[in-house]
Amino acid sequence: MHPKRKQRLIVALGIVIFSSTAIGLVSYALRGNINLFYPPAEVTAGNAPTDRAIRVGGMVVEGSIQRSETDLTTVFSVTDYDGVVEVSYTGILPDLFAEGEGVVASGMLTTDGRFMATEVLAKHDENYMPPEVAAALEGKKPNASAYNLQEGG
Repeated sequence: MHPKRKQRLIVALGIVIFSSTAIGLVSYALRGNINLFYPPAEVTAGNAPTDRAIRVGGMVVEGSIQRSETDLTTVFSVTDYDGVVEVSYTGILPDLFAEGEGVVASGMLTTDGRFMATEVLAKHDENYMPPEVAAALEGKKPNASAYNLQEGG
């Protein structure tokens, strides 16, 4: 093999190996930061993973907020009018968090169907709703019989 050709081959292989390694490392780093959005209907249907961070969003069910008297734990239910997910959050909730308002919670789903939130986001004014929640609620109307809290969703 001609020395110049051999040098070009080594440079080309080096670029391919370096690029592959860089793409692999970037993909590995981003994998842990991806958290997908699931509406409550998909969570109750069992389509949401229990081993990774996800986001759940919808409307806070009227009368579902239960605050602990001993710590900052709050348990509430979120619905998209097709399904209900119980969310548990320990921390200070946003000022605009209220029953009947839109919310997105980030965290992990437990094997018993409860969502353990690490962050809760509430809408910031009366005209705004997170795009994921708006898409999940599109075409659905609140209906008292759409969800049943007594049977856990």
